[in-house]
Amino acid sequence: MTITIEATYEGGVLKLAEPLPIKEHDKVRLTVEPQRTWVEETYGILGWKGDPDELRRLALSPTLELEEEP
Repeated sequence: MTITIEATYEGGVLKLAEPLPIKEHDKVRLTVEPQRTWVEETYGILGWKGDPDELRRLALSPTLELEEEP
């Protein structure tokens, strides 16, 4: 059985977002995968060749717009 659950790392401990459906003292194997941001998840969909941080800045800025090609 494979379970995917979200957790937050605080003070050296993983705090689960919800209880696990396993019994007390069951042995498990963990694979920790940091959650990606929406920019990392969608990076490349539109063929963006720039830096992900630049894309985030452009996407979140109310005053910046991409220049249109002539």
